[in-house]
Amino acid sequence: MSKQHTSVRAYGVLLDEGRVALVRSSNPRHSPPLWWLPGGGIEFGEAPEDTLVREFFEETGLRVRDPQLLGVTSDLRRRDNGDRIHTVRIIFTVELAGGELSDEVHGTTDHAAWFELSGLDSLNVAEYAMAAIGSAQEK
Repeated sequence: MSKQHTSVRAYGVLLDEGRVALVRSSNPRHSPPLWWLPGGGIEFGEAPEDTLVREFFEETGLRVRDPQLLGVTSDLRRRDNGDRIHTVRIIFTVELAGGELSDEVHGTTDHAAWFELSGLDSLNVAEYAMAAIGSAQEK
């Protein structure tokens, strides 16, 4: 019997010198590879801004600061096992505060990279991430 889950997550749009930081899904079923914004699940009692800073560092090795709310999105999808998941994404813009770009090991992402904003159309970028990047550029 399939189950239903709700997941509340915080993500960040980091724009720097005409580039954006993205992370790649570690799911081998994503072909071509799927890229999205750094971020992740909010732990019990954790503020979304704190989640964002923590997850951004875990996934990219980059330290970010000054999260500013960009928007909230949600969607429903079905997992491979039949379960339905409702994902609520709280999306912030952030500023680069330091660190060195590095990959997360054994996570839902396996590679972090900078991409030129002008070249995003050639990548398989999650729909919510493309919309958030567009909104951040308009700010």
